Amino acid sequence: MSLSETTATAAVPPTVVVGLGRSGIGAARLLQAQGHRVVLLESRREAALELRAAELAREGIDVRLGMALEPASFAALAAVPSLVIVSPGIRWDHPTLEQLRNQGVRVMGEMAPAWQASCDVPWIGITGTNGKTTVTHLVHHLLSHAGLDAPLCGNVGVSAAEVALERLQPGRPRPDRLVVELSSYQIEATPEIAPAIGIWTTLTPDHLERHGTLDAYRAIKRQLLQNAGIRILNADDVDLRERAASWDHADWITAGPRAGLPPDLTPLLWIEDGLVQAAERPGTAVHGPLFAADCLAMPGAHNRQNLLMATAVGLHSGLDPALMEEAFRRFPGVPHRLERIREHQGVVWFNDSKATNFDAAEVALKALDGPLVVLAGGQAKQGDPAGWLCQLERQAAAVVLYGDAREPFAALLRQAGYGGVLCSGEGMAEAVAQAADLARSTGSRGVLLSPACASFDQYSDFEARGDHFRRLVLAL
Repeated sequence: MSLSETTATAAVPPTVVVGLGRSGIGAARLLQAQGHRVVLLESRREAALELRAAELAREGIDVRLGMALEPASFAALAAVPSLVIVSPGIRWDHPTLEQLRNQGVRVMGEMAPAWQASCDVPWIGITGTNGKTTVTHLVHHLLSHAGLDAPLCGNVGVSAAEVALERLQPGRPRPDRLVVELSSYQIEATPEIAPAIGIWTTLTPDHLERHGTLDAYRAIKRQLLQNAGIRILNADDVDLRERAASWDHADWITAGPRAGLPPDLTPLLWIEDGLVQAAERPGTAVHGPLFAADCLAMPGAHNRQNLLMATAVGLHSGLDPALMEEAFRRFPGVPHRLERIREHQGVVWFNDSKATNFDAAEVALKALDGPLVVLAGGQAKQGDPAGWLCQLERQAAAVVLYGDAREPFAALLRQAGYGGVLCSGEGMAEAVAQAADLARSTGSRGVLLSPACASFDQYSDFEARGDHFRRLVLAL
């Protein structure tokens, strides 16, 4: 390249992607394929990141390690960026992002390039405090079993931008649907997402350290459903049900009988006499008894709610009830969500690493038969622990605490008068060894990793935490 060409390239305003994680890499690759001059900034500098940076450099993406999200990092660029894309882990109100906005720079979330590239494909957007990962996997499995091309992506661990880049190349058949899990962070940073079908699973306090108030958190989630063509909501969630009158149209589900709901709330789907039942409704040809409610081999009443939300998608997609029942019976479950790892010496071990808050951990405890040994800990989050503590008292013969939260969690349990055995250790390996001994000494049926915490004190994400737990358990 000549000096004049180099100077001209440097003068082109770059598109800056912040964060060398899965979502940042996906966004960078998609934007680069669309003709952007991409610069990727990453605050860390580690050997593994050096390898990733070298791979991206070979693709023509300029990666700069050791560049914190601060004005100096942007001042070091040859030109003011035309666009800045941020990963979900970065606060939307970060001071540097606010300064960039004040300078007239567009700031978008990493889902924005994926949405812009694929919005002509119907999105099924799934959000909620708990349950969204299971529902995302269920919907993907159901549609795939029916012969539809419906990749899953988003907060479920697969970059939506990577899927858009891979599947939307010229000459390739376009997917029939995209099944996209969306966190509050992703919705907040890409409010223009308008799915063909939107699903809201649950709403309980979470991420308040980021969003500030429950009202703010709820408003972000609601934005996705307001944009959706078809809205599917869980009437068994107290917060959602209390606000049912605020929706002009929505399809509601309940895992109980129809008569258990308020008179003015008529569900699309409910369970009665052991059968999934469907109301007669415009746009859905099938109604009446559909199939057995126990066709999903996953424990807990919450999984019946998940089953019904996926069934609602199936009805709106014109699927036959017999086909749906067959698909649900073949559903293998979701890694890290009440995942049955093994039975060892008469004790069943469960990986529920996805339970990153009190409410999710409470749901897991309700789903299993006790007595249990429960492993909990990690990076503590704000929330109300009352229900979780109550279920621990009821279900847990012993609790093993680990990580940063072990001391505050021990204080919570003591204050609540927890009557079981209480142990603690620094890391997962020590916790698993203690749990194995306690399972034998207490006569417990199972051991449950359900942390009620984020993973970032010791792991990159909850998947890494669950994978480590699984390896330790399989090595017993």
